[in-house]
Amino acid sequence: MTPAFAVVVDPGAEDDLRSLHAWVSEHRSSEQADELLARLLDRVATLEHYPLRGSVPKELEVLGTTECRQLVLPPYRLIYYVVDTTVVVAVIADGRRDMANLLARRLLGR
Repeated sequence: MTPAFAVVVDPGAEDDLRSLHAWVSEHRSSEQADELLARLLDRVATLEHYPLRGSVPKELEVLGTTECRQLVLPPYRLIYYVVDTTVVVAVIADGRRDMANLLARRLLGR
């Protein structure tokens, strides 16, 4: 089995999770919000053993940035990067948003 990596969710991604949960609770139901949160966190947990399995987000690839990867749980995208033996989840967002601007702001500091 692949050695385990530490997986951390940075504060911005934690805020993303809280916002998604609140939105789904308000517009659908608290049960659906809880289910979505569990599914997203399950996906995050898979990075412990398979951190490089995701694809490079196309919005970053066109900028020449290939350090970040993504997992998709349609329509949501989990954007992360690996530093040594740690996986850092940086963004969890609805992929229907303007991802190019979001990723540039959050990951490239623009």
